[in-house]
Amino acid sequence: MYHFIFPTQDTWISSGSSNIDGTSFRDQNFGRDQILEVKKEFYNNSFDYPTRALVSFNGTEFTDMSQSIVDGKITSPSFFLKLYEAEGNSEIQGDYKLAIEQISQSWTEGTGKFGDNPKNTNGCSWENRSNPIGGSVVTWNSPGVTVTTSSGAGHLDSSSLQSFSNESADIEVEVTNMVNAWLQEQQENYGMLIGFSGSQETDSTTFGHLKFFSRNTHTIFQPKLEVRWDDHTIATGSATGSLNELTMSGLTDNYLYMRGLREEYREGERVKFRVGARKRYIQKTFSTSVQTVTGSYITEGSGSYAIKDIATDEFIVPFDDTYTKLSCDTEGPYFNQWLDGFYPDRVYKIQLKLKYDDGQEQTFDDDFEFIVKRK
Repeated sequence: MYHFIFPTQDTWISSGSSNIDGTSFRDQNFGRDQILEVKKEFYNNSFDYPTRALVSFNGTEFTDMSQSIVDGKITSPSFFLKLYEAEGNSEIQGDYKLAIEQISQSWTEGTGKFGDNPKNTNGCSWENRSNPIGGSVVTWNSPGVTVTTSSGAGHLDSSSLQSFSNESADIEVEVTNMVNAWLQEQQENYGMLIGFSGSQETDSTTFGHLKFFSRNTHTIFQPKLEVRWDDHTIATGSATGSLNELTMSGLTDNYLYMRGLREEYREGERVKFRVGARKRYIQKTFSTSVQTVTGSYITEGSGSYAIKDIATDEFIVPFDDTYTKLSCDTEGPYFNQWLDGFYPDRVYKIQLKLKYDDGQEQTFDDDFEFIVKRK
């Protein structure tokens, strides 16, 4: 299953100053910007300064997920940080790496935007982790955000890396070790820092400006922490009851479809979606059984599902050989999906897939649609 946790805070910070009027960005806050910027600025063809992004997942959604692990509802999960590129990324070139580090001090998102005049310093910045209105400034132990591990001189160097080549793309990087350290209380959960890796952050190579949607975006592309785990029930033995096995040789035209799919579900609902499996064309004879017409079970690992957002045509839950396998019980194939993290008042489409013994794959996309309504 795929489960989604959204940030409680995010912002970006800058170590530079305006080349127009000299205004310093080092104490400026951008906590209300709709865009997170990770970039290297150049002036007169020379490196000037870098920027970094911060994101935190430390709210009730994270706490609920942690409790679900304790309760055994989530088993052996993997965790992935997802950030979505925004339009306007420019001058992307060369091979570069982005590093994801653990932030080791608390911070305040703030209320500023890049275009504020006068500038807003309420919240975290390159120099400060908190600067409340009418309160005392609290600085980072090291300017640019204090992290749990670093390679010196403020460079980011983490085991959580993603590499790019002449492209600006969505970030999808595994952060399982980092999140497990929070869950096991080995480290405090103050969030993640994103920046160019190692010396790439300050060398003379131009990579361009990377822009990602923040949690303040008016789109569905805000950052998220994806929790993935294998929750499927093996389709063998007593789990399938008296159901017949669907022929998977590749010589039979099979058909998968949704059974009892409702038009509407509620935000936060946890749904057991039923799937039907049978031959597409059935020859009617005296020996044709009810089971042959109404459904069979799919052999272990041969069936999977995905869920798309209709408006954007983006996979919310992609086909995944590890995390979206179909389960089976005595009533037939099914899959569970928690609708926490599905945006309300949007239409979603379920797709189904069969993987045959001879390597063929067949996808079923027959308008199996539903809408998630607000609670």
